[in-house]
Amino acid sequence: MELGLRGRGALVGGASRGLGRAVAAELAAEGCRLVLWSRGGTALRESAAALRAEHGADVQTIEADATDPSAASRVADMARDALSSRVDIVILNAGGPPPVDPALTEPDGWRAAFQLLAITPIALASALLPDMRAAGWGRIVAILSSGVRQPIPNLVYSNGARSALGAWLKTTAAAVAREGVTINGVLPGRIDTDRVAELDRIRAEAEGRSYEEARAGGEASIPMGRYGRPEELGALVAYLCSERASYQTGTLIPVDGGLIQGY
Repeated sequence: MELGLRGRGALVGGASRGLGRAVAAELAAEGCRLVLWSRGGTALRESAAALRAEHGADVQTIEADATDPSAASRVADMARDALSSRVDIVILNAGGPPPVDPALTEPDGWRAAFQLLAITPIALASALLPDMRAAGWGRIVAILSSGVRQPIPNLVYSNGARSALGAWLKTTAAAVAREGVTINGVLPGRIDTDRVAELDRIRAEAEGRSYEEARAGGEASIPMGRYGRPEELGALVAYLCSERASYQTGTLIPVDGGLIQGY
């Protein structure tokens, strides 16, 4: 299916691994020019090199830490330069805070979570929105969590901060809907990434079980009986960025194998 993305400039957060890497691969396959950003290091460089080799894609990288209050403006400026002043697509994505007893949270934990998962992504999208509105075309997709709709025990920092980003998304989508800019979110459940593996290891230790037992319990809680594959989420995000999704905005779409039980 032709998605009409060839030549579009896309900025993808958290693209060194996991869900961000999977989204970047889908966009590269559709012919997008890419700027990948994360805290950097070997993983980011390897991700960019792999996408160039696999898809012949134009891929550049930016090293920045989303917990840094200055990161959003710096990434926005560098992405404009890398993509010749035109960022058509923004993928908001970052790893999550550690688990914590929800009755024992601390102000510093909330500040860090909101900077990472709400303040930086909102500032980044807000910095790039004016160009999209002026051009009459743009796509913003946030990778959130099933915890936005069905809170995940002990991931209270993530549940709260990602919900704030989701509220911004829904509100702003309506404000720019007539200008050719769409803003959507996806709600991944248990997708087979390093982040989910680490959460399973933490849960196994807390419950005195093996990692294999913890993972099997996680899989059993999902109607499909398995964890999702990163590329399954990546395919949906690529669609939301496409010309074919031009009438879809302000939506939060689960990719969870049926895990979320409510509407």
